[in-house]
Parts: sequence; structure tokens; C-alpha cells
Amino acid sequence: MKIAIASDHAGFRLKEEVVQFLRERGHEVIDFGCHEESSVDYPDYGAEVARRVSSGEVQRGILICGTGVGMSIVANKFPRVRAALVCHEYAARIAKEHTDANILVLAGRVVGKVLAEEMVRAWLEASFQGGRHSKRLKKIEEIEERNFR
Repeated sequence: MKIAIASDHAGFRLKEEVVQFLRERGHEVIDFGCHEESSVDYPDYGAEVARRVSSGEVQRGILICGTGVGMSIVANKFPRVRAALVCHEYAARIAKEHTDANILVLAGRVVGKVLAEEMVRAWLEASFQGGRHSKRLKKIEEIEERNFR
């Protein structure tokens, strides 16, 4: 699977670990930075990943900042992006199964390597369940259409 990833300075170390985790499992990872711990503006990096997911260039994205909140806000400004900030494995799995989340957002200053890997694995292995969730997703898409015209 082709996965875009980016972080700000607060998520840099965790991003590096997640990139390694993904590559070891055979995923094609496109790393949009940042590439060191010097202070950067998270919107610049979040937008790069969200733009690629929105356009369909990549199937999924992962964003990491200090709390995950800033990256979530940025990513969800893009059409067809459903970015989910998660804090445990169950939420990561449900983000995919119920909302078909195509961007996973992690909190680099809160989540450690092992938990991050568990959440990424759960999200990647999960599939959108459809059913009653399709109706809800359709409502979200209708809201998006009205707001992005």
C-alpha cells in the first residue's frame, strides 16, 4: 500500500519509527517531512499529506504532531479526507471500520512507539464495514459537498 506520512518537529521521532515500521511490512512510504527536530509549522506538512490523500495519489496517510489536534484540523479541511486522531488500538480500528478514515493522526508527545505501531497496524488491517456506517458516511459526504462547492 502507498502511504504518505508527515510530522512537525514534535512528532519527528515517532514519525521516523512509524516509517521504519511501515517499510518493514512492505508498504511504500512517501515521507513529506519534517526531517529534523527544528521547529516547523505543522499546517505546511499536514497539507502535503492531506492533498495527496484528497486527490487519490495515495490510499492512506499518517500525520503526527505534538497532540495530533493541529494535524487533524488541517487534514480535515481537504475534500474526501477523513482524518481520525486516535489514542488507542480500538479507536484506530473503529476509525477505519466505521468512518473509513483515510488519514490516521497520532500525538507524538503522548504516544510511544509500541502503542503507535499497534494503532497503525490495527488501522491498516481494518476494513470499512459498510452497512449502517455507509448511511452515516454518505451524510458526511453531503455536508462536504455543500461546504466545498
